[in-house]
Amino acid sequence: MKRIFHRGPSLSLRLFIAASAAIALIIVDSRFSSFIKIRTYMDTAISPFYFLANVPRSLLDGISEALATRQQLELENRALRQELLLKSSDLQLLKQFKYENIRLRELLGSPLRQDEYKMVTQVMSSGTDPYSDQVVIDKGSNNGVYEGQPVISDRGVIGQVTAVGKFTSRVVLICDISHALPVQVLRNDIRVIAAGGGCSDDLVLEHFFSNADIRVGDVLVTSGLGGRFPEGYPVAIVTSVKVDNQRAYTVIHAKPTADLQRLRYLLLLWANDRGDDAPPSAADAVNQLAQQRLRQIIDNVHNRADWDERKSNETDPALSTQAHDQRHSHAIKDTQRPATLDKGSVSNDPTPNAISGAPAQATNTPFVQGTVMP
Repeated sequence: MKRIFHRGPSLSLRLFIAASAAIALIIVDSRFSSFIKIRTYMDTAISPFYFLANVPRSLLDGISEALATRQQLELENRALRQELLLKSSDLQLLKQFKYENIRLRELLGSPLRQDEYKMVTQVMSSGTDPYSDQVVIDKGSNNGVYEGQPVISDRGVIGQVTAVGKFTSRVVLICDISHALPVQVLRNDIRVIAAGGGCSDDLVLEHFFSNADIRVGDVLVTSGLGGRFPEGYPVAIVTSVKVDNQRAYTVIHAKPTADLQRLRYLLLLWANDRGDDAPPSAADAVNQLAQQRLRQIIDNVHNRADWDERKSNETDPALSTQAHDQRHSHAIKDTQRPATLDKGSVSNDPTPNAISGAPAQATNTPFVQGTVMP
């Protein structure tokens, strides 16, 4: 008698075939990157959903701004006008210095280095993959974004672009386990590799001698090796140095200067006229750039403190006299502080922000300079 229903392969055989196919696809993708185009097309296809998911937050931001009190708006408007006046005067001086610098470079016959172009971007969502630390930004190939492009924030290096869609892009963070970044110790110019260990953990330093002079509190900045990240941007601060004398092995951890768990507005950097094959900058040049940027961070923090004090004085006049006395004492201390940051200006304080003259907490004011693309 002929059976009506034919019995197919067993469930265990089906499971084995499916698991084997999945493992084969994972190996092929990791070794040959065969599915990059497919992922790019999928990111482009689902990009409207990212914008749609971002609508509630935009509405809430608009409602909160509409409900702001008149007094708050007046205070903010007054502070912004004062800042605009100060920035305008500084901008005029900077333009004059720029023109003088161009003329001097032409006289010396040295090549003029192009400015670093920047574009502001917004984080739309974080990655859903539990094994990788990535975010999705609202800029894509239509805006000139390219794979490998460096991304920073107002506090330091964030990561680099790994996949580019038409309207959105994916950025892998420096804390991702697959990411490694060439860095340099600001105090003594030692160059190491900062590898990610997951955003729940600190960065791990690799490829250094066991007797390397790296201490808790040392500031790590980009070294410019590899030609992908511009040199001199803050990356992390050393938080722990553990030496295993029996195995002659040293484990060094560093905390990123940027808050990688709370990202919203970022900056995309475009490379200058130096190509990937160009020789890296000297350690002293990197150190000088890094100290200029750290010095600007300190100045921005002091400016933000002055704003907060003026707002508090206008809100509560009774605190004006006490605040004035405190600022006067701080001004006396600031006059005794050196005008520049030397290589040895990083203290051995185990706290994360162990930069001499810098406050305990960073500010949200951008510290980068250059041409901002619309």
